[in-house]
Amino acid sequence: MKRATHLFLSIVILLSCGKSDNQIYPPDTINAGDFISAADISAYPEIELSNPAFYNADNQKEDLLSILKRNGVNTIRLRLWVNPSTGHSGFDEVSAFSKRLKKLGFKIWLTVHYSDTWADPGNQEMPLQWQAADFMELKDSVEKYTQKIAMQLKPELIQIGNEINSGFLHPEGKLDTNPLQFGELMSVAIASVREYSPASKIIIHFAGINNSTWFYEQMVNLDYDIIGLSYYPIWHGKNLNELKIKMEYLSQTFNKEIVIAETAYPFTLTWNDWTNNIVGLEEQLILPEFPATPQGQKDFIRNIKTITKEVKGSIGFCYWGAELIAWKGENALDGSPWENQSLFDFDNKELPVLSEF
Repeated sequence: MKRATHLFLSIVILLSCGKSDNQIYPPDTINAGDFISAADISAYPEIELSNPAFYNADNQKEDLLSILKRNGVNTIRLRLWVNPSTGHSGFDEVSAFSKRLKKLGFKIWLTVHYSDTWADPGNQEMPLQWQAADFMELKDSVEKYTQKIAMQLKPELIQIGNEINSGFLHPEGKLDTNPLQFGELMSVAIASVREYSPASKIIIHFAGINNSTWFYEQMVNLDYDIIGLSYYPIWHGKNLNELKIKMEYLSQTFNKEIVIAETAYPFTLTWNDWTNNIVGLEEQLILPEFPATPQGQKDFIRNIKTITKEVKGSIGFCYWGAELIAWKGENALDGSPWENQSLFDFDNKELPVLSEF
């Protein structure tokens, strides 16, 4: 996921537009055929330290996790960094949060960045402690690190890398210049998951739809289960039909399940702190279909959900930044670049979009 400024970067009734609108899914299980309604709330352990109050649609205080669960979110996606400078999104925090979430009935989707910080198409920085290693030592580090994750966390879903359009663990794992080494690093990570958490489904994650066919052609010798795509109109195009067509093509061509691993949409173009927001202009929206209003946000996600239920092989979607309210206060210059795309309004009240989960 890209950052801006300082950050730059219990039955669920699905209310979509198609014939599957009345289909009912259990909120606590993800087995073959179940629909994934996921939210990425990776920053919540940090946000929670400021003790913000969240409110349901009746303006009653309610815990954020309770609000998500009640609205049908069945899976929580969490990023994992190797040695983050603040400790947030590090192994200890993610391990503790995962255990808490599992006790509440959520399934866990880990996005393993193999970095100390944000990994995305433009940034795949190797962890500092691995930078002096030769290639064989690097493979060993990747193997042991992934084994630890698989043995101790046993997530239902696990991404090997995050938005790895250009590979990961640069420069050794850079896809265009070191494709063989990229494959070796991916393979040892995948093998570690298969051995130590065989029930986990493995995702390979690409940002966008352009060049995705070429990318997954490079993955054909890897043992994975699910194609994961990021889709944000600001970066990946404004034609939802093109997204649907590409999802169908990828799933059928590569014989894989497919999931929208990241998406989001604004409910307003205004700000609630002094941190620059990533989306703040009408030209970044899909207009006139989806204005930056609570209803526009809801309609966008309804369409995303409909696509993910109509595409053969598709298994669900994940909303990124669900928790990213302006938790550092209205004057923060290093707060949230995403509060206008959260699932909560500027009073921390749940938005109508949550009914789509």
